[in-house]
Amino acid sequence: MKKREGISAPTMRKLISMQRNELTEALVYEGIAAHLTDEHNKSVLIKCAQEERKHAGIWESITGSSVRPDKFRAAVLVLLARMLGFTFVLKLMENGESAAAGAYSQLCSEVPEAAAISEDEKKHESELLEMLDEERLKYVGSMVLGLSDALVELTGTLAGLTLALQDTRLVALSGLVTGISASLSMASGEYLSAKAEGGKDAFKSCLHTGGIYIITVAVLVAPYLIMPRSMAFAALAVMLFFVLLIITAFTWYISVARNLSFKKRFREMTVISFSVAAVSFGIGYVVSELLGVEV
Repeated sequence: MKKREGISAPTMRKLISMQRNELTEALVYEGIAAHLTDEHNKSVLIKCAQEERKHAGIWESITGSSVRPDKFRAAVLVLLARMLGFTFVLKLMENGESAAAGAYSQLCSEVPEAAAISEDEKKHESELLEMLDEERLKYVGSMVLGLSDALVELTGTLAGLTLALQDTRLVALSGLVTGISASLSMASGEYLSAKAEGGKDAFKSCLHTGGIYIITVAVLVAPYLIMPRSMAFAALAVMLFFVLLIITAFTWYISVARNLSFKKRFREMTVISFSVAAVSFGIGYVVSELLGVEV
């Protein structure tokens, strides 16, 4: 196939890159659709994949080049959809399509077809927004409740115990007992609350709340179980680093999946968690020094 004349080299490179991207996204849509049971969601994704392939064909008629999709990137995105939910991955792709829309507008002077493809991409966004009804996102509130409570309570507890006990094994033991008990309490509280509000999925809500609480407990206590008994303060530093990583990862996930402000939620959770840790550390100092409690 012969490429179109009169197109600058930089524009041609952009078109080839966009051609490959269209084919890659088609693979992602098809891969996600293959694992969905909801027929509406599946049909919309298949339609989107067909349109992406149609766009790639238009670019190929202009570039005169036959390109291959990025199969590795497509496989990674499909795997992420299985692990984190298709809503999260489609939102990531939607953000990419928003950026691509700006690129299309810049190409219109040299490639008139870019305007029509840009309109199709905007249509993709609206259809995807309408279809996003993933079950796991119904329990985001429960997950946020479990995570935020675990971070605040465990960060403060472990910080205070670190100074009061100064022994990683004792801190880990106390943290595990406190964390597991608190997770069971949180899960049962969420179950009773959902039941009182007439929720049909109260059990699933309590599983999401308690489950993410337990996972958070395991991650935060891990440094105290791994490091030597005399390195309690080093374990505390590692634990606080893990807190920051958890807040960053979870806030990013929620902000992408729910179109929320990342900076605002990240700042709130970080300030609250570390403030409680600082206060609890001070309480540990009071217990250790003023009350004469030593281990």
